[in-house]
Parts: sequence; C-alpha cells; structure tokens
Amino acid sequence: MVRAPASTSNLGPGFDCLGVALSLYNQVTIRSGIPGDGNRMVREAARKFFAAAKCKRFDFSCDIRGNVPIGRGLGSSVTVRLGVLHALNEIAQTNLSRDKLFKLCAELEGHPDNAAPASFGGFTIARGSEVQHLKVSPRLRFILLIPSFEVATIEARRLLPADILRTDAARNTANVAAIAAAFATRDYKRLRGCFVDYLHQPYRKRLVPFLDRVITAAECAGALGAFLSGSGSAICALALDESKKIAAAMLKASRLLHAQTVVARADNRGARICKSAIE
Repeated sequence: MVRAPASTSNLGPGFDCLGVALSLYNQVTIRSGIPGDGNRMVREAARKFFAAAKCKRFDFSCDIRGNVPIGRGLGSSVTVRLGVLHALNEIAQTNLSRDKLFKLCAELEGHPDNAAPASFGGFTIARGSEVQHLKVSPRLRFILLIPSFEVATIEARRLLPADILRTDAARNTANVAAIAAAFATRDYKRLRGCFVDYLHQPYRKRLVPFLDRVITAAECAGALGAFLSGSGSAICALALDESKKIAAAMLKASRLLHAQTVVARADNRGARICKSAIE
C-alpha cells in the first residue's frame, strides 16, 4: 500500500511552482495478477510506468481509499498517479528513483506544483523538473475551508489572461521570494502579507466568489495569510496559533451551508510504502 499526501499549491503568488504536502492522505493498494480495468487515471499512470521502466506488463487491480477530496485543489489526482507509480515500482522491483517517479507524475499532471510536495514532502519549489524541498515545522498549521463543490483545473485555467502587467509580475515575484525565504529560515511570521497574488486569483474568483471575504476573515482571526488552494475550490490559511478560531471565521465568512474545515500540518516525508504493495 502506498500512502500519498494531499498538497496545497501556488500559495497565492507561486503559480505552478510552490507547494506544501499536507497531513491528509489517500492510500493506493495494487494487487498483481488480478485483472482490473481501473479508472482512466490509473491506466494512464500504468502505461507511463511500464514504458519508462521497460519491464514486462502484468495484470493488476487497484484500490483507492482516503480522505483527499476530489476537485478541491488539494492534489487528489497526484495521490492516485503517484500511488500507482510507486506501487508498480515496488512490485516490479525496477528501482526507479523517487526523482524519476516524480517526473513521470508531473508529466501526467502537466505541471509539477502538486507532484513535487506529494513526492518529496514539505515545502517545495518546482522549477520545471528541478525541485528544492524544505522541511516544515509542526508548529505551522494549514487551515482548510473545503466547499462541497468541485472546480475543474482545466476550467480554472481557461479564465486566466494571455498577458499580464509587468508591475503585477514584479509584485508576484517579490512575494514568492519572500515566501521561500520565510520557509527556508522557518521565520514564519514573515509570511504575513506575502500571499497576495495578481496572476490567477483575481480571475478565478468567478468560480469561488467568497474567496476575498474568507481570506479577510482568516487574517482578522489571526492567520498569517490565506489563498486559493491550487485552482480551488478549497481555501487554505496558515497560522501558528488560533487554528480553531480561524477555521470558524472562514466557515462563517463563506456563508456556505455545506462545507467543512480541516486543520492539517505539513507532511515532510512525501509518498511512501506503508507495507508491501503486493497483497
């Protein structure tokens, strides 16, 4: 069985490059020798693995369980793809490296911002296929507001403009650099004010119209800041204390009848084999 963590990506201004692995998980169990169609995502990951590993294909079935919600910007597709890749690698004993499995997953995803933290754990900066990762202190909490509705990544990307202002790009660059420095030094109080984004969140608010007021509510309740998790619909706030107060404020500000809040920590280990992947 492979345990793969959820992840929050972008962190506001770090579009397609920043991410953090979270203590929410999906478990992927592969049973060899048992034919099973699986879903499209599983089949595509398997094809990718067998082509890269250059080993003989074999029948298998796949069971996916866990608590990572689908279509909320928390990397649920990565947990499935990465789980399949790691499990097949274990069964076939092909010894593909963690870095190689990450690259295969990122290719399947089309971008590395969730694949990187789920693969390596902690806070990650993905520059194409090159990844830097840092451990995150357990003092830092990630408060998630998870609405009942999904947002498709493809739909969210269609809303983005083809061109952006140079001043907006410069402001985002400064915020990304400040976020990276705060995580590198573990001086998390310096994250305050760094999650402001000018590249994607202003346009994706059409899909998550309560975004601004939830961010404001989280900050007023003591959060260091908040942002749209990936392309949404979840919203993530970071804090060193007052987690329950912040979660309640976010839920109230959303005015949603059906939503949940989750307080998580960073997962610093990434995807891993919990026991033999063969059952």
